[in-house]
Amino acid sequence: MSKKSRNHNVLSVVGVLVLVLGFLFKPSDTIRSFKIISDLKNQLPRFAEAPEYRNGAECPATTSSSVCDRFRVHIAMTLDVEYLRGSMAAVSSVLTHASCPENVFLHFIVAESDSEKLSPLTQLVRSTFPSLHFKVYLFKDDLVKNLISSSIRSALENPLNYARNYLADILDLCIDRVIYLDSDLLVVDDIQKLWNIELTKSRIIGAPEYCHANFTKYFTDGFWADPVLSRVFSGRNPCYFNTGVMVMDLKRFRQGNYRRRIEGWMELQKQKRIYELGSLPPFLLVFGGDVEAIDHRWNQHGLGGDNVKGSCRSLHPGPVSLLHWSGKGKPWTRLDSGNPCPLDHLWAPYDLHLSTHNHQLLQNKPISTSSS
Repeated sequence: MSKKSRNHNVLSVVGVLVLVLGFLFKPSDTIRSFKIISDLKNQLPRFAEAPEYRNGAECPATTSSSVCDRFRVHIAMTLDVEYLRGSMAAVSSVLTHASCPENVFLHFIVAESDSEKLSPLTQLVRSTFPSLHFKVYLFKDDLVKNLISSSIRSALENPLNYARNYLADILDLCIDRVIYLDSDLLVVDDIQKLWNIELTKSRIIGAPEYCHANFTKYFTDGFWADPVLSRVFSGRNPCYFNTGVMVMDLKRFRQGNYRRRIEGWMELQKQKRIYELGSLPPFLLVFGGDVEAIDHRWNQHGLGGDNVKGSCRSLHPGPVSLLHWSGKGKPWTRLDSGNPCPLDHLWAPYDLHLSTHNHQLLQNKPISTSSS
């Protein structure tokens, strides 16, 4: 084919596309739609491209890029602009320390109210982690918006905090098991170890438990004074656990209709205030005393400080596989303000955010704080 003919064909195709767009949209609408996507891209933080991660020779080979491949390690996280920097650092830490990073599959949940950000966020994840297998889902805020009660901190009232209640419905039915991770943490050990933990006695949830904590403080005096309500823990020995790190059996979660059980407590909370925190107490009410106890090394939580002051915290005794900045203070905020807590410097090497301050930190090698 001659060069002139090829050019004519290209121009014809372009002409047809222009005509189709002209029929579907008014010219002003077409321009506006492209401008919205461009504006959103410009509003999102910019991140450096992460290295390409490859499996070791001992890793089982996935047969395809399918989400249903039996060798996948499934991780679910929420994705919103406010915590985006934390999410990217968390993913970076998972891939850095994974023995089989190509087998890791990330499931990102975006609020439906932010649906216009779905495409820009998807493109951002793909450009930051080119070798990552992932899928992005929309979470319908309306499922939970009318069930949320006021909390001690407004951030805890974000509907996306409740997406973990609906993972069994949101994710593909072929996924029977998932690790749920908050966006304000680092994994500094092989995620495969957490994935391989067995949930015994038909338990639905696995998480580090903290039985020394005062469990009664998570509910109001009115709750404990009501013999019908407090009877929910009869025959159980409930301990506090942090819902920011959980291994979940989605098959059993679906079969037991646990989503509805959690919603039932949230409905009661709207009628009669029985707790002060956000999404944690309903999980405690449903699963407290029936959790697979995972080693504390998998959730060194509370590093963000308390929910009011956000003061600095130190590590719990023992080895560390996961550092969690739960609480008010976030490491990226404190680092940018020039007033970081000592442990915030452990987070910095995983920060892929492109800024003058953090570009220098990218020169550091990630720090491993795990021990056998």
